[in-house]
Amino acid sequence: MEIYYVLDASAFINGFKPTSQYNYTVPEITAEIKDFESRLLYDSAVDDGILIVQDVDRKYLDKTEENISKSGDVLRLSLPDKKIIALALMLIDEGKSVKVISDDYTIQNTLKIMNIPYSGIITEGIKEIYNWKKVCQGCKKEFEENYPFDDCDVCGSKIFKKRIKVNK
Repeated sequence: MEIYYVLDASAFINGFKPTSQYNYTVPEITAEIKDFESRLLYDSAVDDGILIVQDVDRKYLDKTEENISKSGDVLRLSLPDKKIIALALMLIDEGKSVKVISDDYTIQNTLKIMNIPYSGIITEGIKEIYNWKKVCQGCKKEFEENYPFDDCDVCGSKIFKKRIKVNK
C-alpha cells in the first residue's frame, strides 16, 4: 500500500525532498516557509505536481481540536499545525495509509496520542507523551486551557504552561 505523506513546514525547512507522488500539505504552511532554499524546495514540489496543497473539512479540524484539548497541546499548536493533523485524519478516513513528516515536537506529541505515524527529518522524534496545563506560579492553582488571563485570579501571580508526563 502506498504511503501518503503529510508535510509540515519543518519538512521543507529541514530539507525533505518529496520522492513519492503522494505528498500533501495545507495552504497555511506557505507563510511559515520563509527562507529561499525551503521556498525553492516547496515551489518545485508544487510545480512538479508531487505536492498537493489541500484544505481540510471543518469536521476534521473539529476532531483535531477535540483530541488536542485532552492533551493540553491546544495551548501550543498553531492553526497550520492543527490543519496538518486534520489533513492526516482526513486522508486516513479516506482509507489511505498516512505518515506525517514534521520535526515539531508538539505535532509529534499529538500524533503519538492519536496513533498516527510520523517521523522527523533532523530530529529523532519524541520518546514520551506530554500534556500541558496552565498553573499559577504563586499558589499553584491549575486553570482550564481556555482561561483568558495571564495572571491568577486568586493571588495575582503569573500563569505558566507546565509540562506533565503521561504514562502510556
